Amino acid sequence: MAYTIEQIAAALGAEALGAVDIEVEGVAEPADAGPHQLALAMKPEYAEALPQGQARAAMLWDGADWQALGLEAAIVSPRPRFALSGLSAMMDPGQGWQDGVHPSAVVHDTAELGDGVSVGPLAVIGKGARIGAGTVIGPQCFIGSDVVLGAQGGLREGVRIGARVMIGDRFIAQPGAVIGSDGFSYVTPEVSGAEKVRQTLGDQGEIKAQKHARIHSLGAVSIGNDVEVGANCTIDRGTVRDTVIGNGTKIDNLVQIGHNCIIGSDCLLCGQVGLAGSVKVGDNVIMAGQTGVADNIFVGDNVITGGATKLMSNVPKGRVMLGYPAIQMDSQMEIYKGLRRLKRLFRDVADLKKTVSNNSQSD
Repeated sequence: MAYTIEQIAAALGAEALGAVDIEVEGVAEPADAGPHQLALAMKPEYAEALPQGQARAAMLWDGADWQALGLEAAIVSPRPRFALSGLSAMMDPGQGWQDGVHPSAVVHDTAELGDGVSVGPLAVIGKGARIGAGTVIGPQCFIGSDVVLGAQGGLREGVRIGARVMIGDRFIAQPGAVIGSDGFSYVTPEVSGAEKVRQTLGDQGEIKAQKHARIHSLGAVSIGNDVEVGANCTIDRGTVRDTVIGNGTKIDNLVQIGHNCIIGSDCLLCGQVGLAGSVKVGDNVIMAGQTGVADNIFVGDNVITGGATKLMSNVPKGRVMLGYPAIQMDSQMEIYKGLRRLKRLFRDVADLKKTVSNNSQSD
């Protein structure tokens, strides 16, 4: 679908300049943009590549001299990357799945599908499931019994949702996501070596082999509105109560959330983050890739962790953490700088010892 520059700017709350009746059918990077595409030159360094393409119009930063860049029209926004959110939604062609229920889909007689629900090939919807209006169920998805999935959601290929999971509106799940797998909960007949190590921080006592008995997951998963879950992400159901994900939280690919975790609203969990069981996370928390969180700890509101951070104890609200074990980022960086200076320090100490030794001998 084509839009004029004026239409796009109006939808984004941005300013349209120049030949605002120019139509574009998509977006592209400056060097690759054709005459019917909007170039995304949102920083001066990006705009340097405009002469390599054929764009007539571009999205630019506030204050950019669009005419000097050889453009016929421009869209200017004080925060271009935020404007890109709305622009990308306008230009997204979707996955191309057909409307309605595909003949190969299996939908239980007791399942309820709202108006405009689409169900792709080979999808399975269990008994008592309720799917909100306008939601799209992709090919080969599985939705278990008594699942509630809100309106205007979208499940990509191969998403699995276990029984009794409750999900709000506008939920998005990428291919292979698993919501409501059983928790990793086992117990031994007698106190195990792992339990002793937790108490002693090293001594597991008398070593003996023990069998692990499974603790079944009787809870489910409860997910709020406007949540997104990445490809091959896994969210375990609770042991007795539900695992909970708050409104607006975004979860990246390959994230593992253990049983009984409670995640607040508007959090960002980046790729390969791992949360052990019963972790409680506040609102607006950002965890960079490969952050690991030990079980049964609390992470306060507005905490940010750097890449590969390992949280081993509670973190107060507002902290910025880094390292393993995690400490405040500024302290961690000072330690890192000190480590880099160690070789020079050893050399200086060796030289100093030699000087002192020589002086002693001369005396």
